[in-house]
Amino acid sequence: MILGISHLTFLVKDLDRATLFFTRMLDARLIYSSGGDTFSIARERFFLASGVWIAAMEGETRRERTYDHAAFQVRPEDLDEYQRRACELGLEVRPPRPRVEGEGRSLYVYDFDGHLFELHAGTLEERLARYRRKP
Repeated sequence: MILGISHLTFLVKDLDRATLFFTRMLDARLIYSSGGDTFSIARERFFLASGVWIAAMEGETRRERTYDHAAFQVRPEDLDEYQRRACELGLEVRPPRPRVEGEGRSLYVYDFDGHLFELHAGTLEERLARYRRKP
C-alpha cells in the first residue's frame, strides 16, 4: 500500500545554487548537508518545503527541457511574489499553458539545472469540478 510521497530527488550540478533555488524560491529549509561525505551515490542536501522532503544530489543533469515537473500548491495571492522571486534569481519562467477558467493559475519556473517547477493556485477537486462542466 502506498502511504504517500516519501521524497523528491533532483540531480544538480551545483549544490550551492540548488540551495539558493530551494530556499529563496520555494521557501524550503535546509535540514541536512552531507558535506564532503557520500552516503548515497553523491554529495547531497535535504530540504523541507511545507513538509515535503526534497533531496538535491550532485550529478549530471538533463540537457533537454521537458514538461515533466513537480507542482507545489500555493495561495493565489502569492503567485505575484513567486514571479518576483523568479525574476530576482534570474530564473527562466515558462509561459503558462492554455487554461480553462476555474482550474487555477500556475507559474512555471525552471531551476538552475533545467528542472521545471509549477506553483499552482488550485486543487484537484477544483480542477475535476471544472472539467465536469462542459465549456
